[in-house]
Amino acid sequence: MPFNDEKQCVGEDQPSDSDSSQLSESMASLSDCECSGQSFTSDSSSKSSSPASASPPKVTTFDEVMAAARNLANMTLVHEIAVNESFELKQEVLPENSLVSRVKHIVHQAFWDVLESELNADPPEYDHAIKLLEEIREILLSLLTPSGNQLRNQICEVLDIDLIRQQAEHGAVNIQGLANYIISTMGKLCAPVRDDDIRELKVTGNIVDVLRQIFHVLDLMNLDMANFLIRSLRPHLQRELVDYERTKFQEILEETPSALDKTTEWIKESVNEELLSLSETTSTPGAENSAKPSLSPILVLNNSYLKLLQWDYQKKVLPETLMTDEGRVQELTEKLNQLKIIACLSLITNNMVGAITEGLPELANRLKRIATVLLEGMNKETFNLKEALNSIGVQTCVEINKTLMERGLATLNPEVEANLVGQFSSIKEKDNPIWSLIDKRIQLYVKSLLCHPNPQKGRPPMPGGLAVIQQELEVLGCRYVNIVNLNKQVYGPFYANILRKLLFGEEAVGKTDTSPSAN
Repeated sequence: MPFNDEKQCVGEDQPSDSDSSQLSESMASLSDCECSGQSFTSDSSSKSSSPASASPPKVTTFDEVMAAARNLANMTLVHEIAVNESFELKQEVLPENSLVSRVKHIVHQAFWDVLESELNADPPEYDHAIKLLEEIREILLSLLTPSGNQLRNQICEVLDIDLIRQQAEHGAVNIQGLANYIISTMGKLCAPVRDDDIRELKVTGNIVDVLRQIFHVLDLMNLDMANFLIRSLRPHLQRELVDYERTKFQEILEETPSALDKTTEWIKESVNEELLSLSETTSTPGAENSAKPSLSPILVLNNSYLKLLQWDYQKKVLPETLMTDEGRVQELTEKLNQLKIIACLSLITNNMVGAITEGLPELANRLKRIATVLLEGMNKETFNLKEALNSIGVQTCVEINKTLMERGLATLNPEVEANLVGQFSSIKEKDNPIWSLIDKRIQLYVKSLLCHPNPQKGRPPMPGGLAVIQQELEVLGCRYVNIVNLNKQVYGPFYANILRKLLFGEEAVGKTDTSPSAN
């Protein structure tokens, strides 16, 4: 997919010579286009934005809110189609005993019962049947390709509703014959995967059951056509995605000026952390103010992206610019938490009994598989992590003792086993040194990936202690870098505006004007 563009990395220990040139050069890599001609000069960035000169607050109407919501829904759908190769529409399956399922069944059954009673009447009534045939005709026509003019004309001729209505008035409608024609036409239009479904459609004595099954298969054919169109459009959407999303988000921003508030706060946290880090390394009076322009925008933004891998989804909402990737980022975060614990367990095991288990790779792999299984679903609220860690500890001791006995060696004494289980159980306690160490090393690795010119061709070295999860971490890191790269391409101009104000603006951090009038 065309979303792995190379990006430029600005090192922490290489601040730029001037605030304006540094921001301009660094932010250029966030987007594949100019930032709408916006000035990056130090003069413009240093102008204060007083309340008197600021734009008046915009009153947002209900229609504008709904328009912004529609834009966001459309943008999210297009983004999902473009970046998710396995995305497809699926038939809705309601829980069998749910209220919605029962109501739907009752309503549908009532409709088919009415149709059956009409057709069994003497003389038969065709009002509902004609409406069904009209709907079937429209569905068949919608499944045609632009070149299917001959079949289109035939469908319109055979399923001529006016003619069928006239026939009904004289009791001359051949419902079974029309059903046979519909089934034959469906066989010409369906995807190969539906051939068996079409063959099962046979006109029997109960025409109502046949019509019901025809509608069921037509629903499946509609899904097939929609998914075919999705696959056909995906390459085009991938080429146009950056411009499309950027334009749509600008429309959202115009309708909802506060649509970048959470994004601004997210980036502001990284700015303040970097300023605090600089202030702690210098004792010069006023060093914080003088160091502010020297912050690297790329470094600040990459640190913001790192925060997403430690996000608390129960308490915090993602920045607006990451909403279209929320599911993917959350999935990666949850998987990363599991990998962290597995790395911690491996490190504790190696530290305590490494001399005994050294040179036994099969044992290490078996212990990893056990931990992975027992940690499945660890991000659910109902998951008892402490109990799972205790179980992993007990099972680890069992496997180690089993391996030692097979080799005629002495098993672990009870004190070592208790110590091992206890250290496993305490991994997630506050300020646990093993957890902190592994977390820092993983953050260092992902940060190196974000700064790497081309992670696909060459990856930075894996920090020590992470060998047990190296393969999974490399895959996860590359997936995350792909998300970040696309996000930078789409929202680069918006990030540039925010960083310009946070790094160089004289107004208070957190009161950045993100309305269109600021552009």
